Amino acid sequence: MSMFGSSSNKSSEDVKTALVRQLQQEAAMTNARALIGKINEHCFDACVPAPGSSLSSKESGCLSSCMEKYIAMWNITSRTYVARVGQESKRMGGQDASAIASMATGAPEGGSGVMG
Repeated sequence: MSMFGSSSNKSSEDVKTALVRQLQQEAAMTNARALIGKINEHCFDACVPAPGSSLSSKESGCLSSCMEKYIAMWNITSRTYVARVGQESKRMGGQDASAIASMATGAPEGGSGVMG
């Protein structure tokens, strides 16, 4: 008897797939929140030396540029991590490690992280 009372092997695979998708979505949200937090922490401090009621055009441009660079680096790091886990998984003869890596980064298996 499988996990939710169904004796069908296909049904247990469907449950497993649904759980993996849910974990991937939750990991993606966690990673997106972490990315936004890091951008706020690093870019705001670097671009807005004296916070006021509004941003100057220089501050706004600085924030945009900083955000783009930070997201690009996040994506490079994420892709590199997923690729490395995939290599290790192949070396060890399994694919579960790549699924775990995709859950950790919030990307679909073989995906590229928070932003594509």
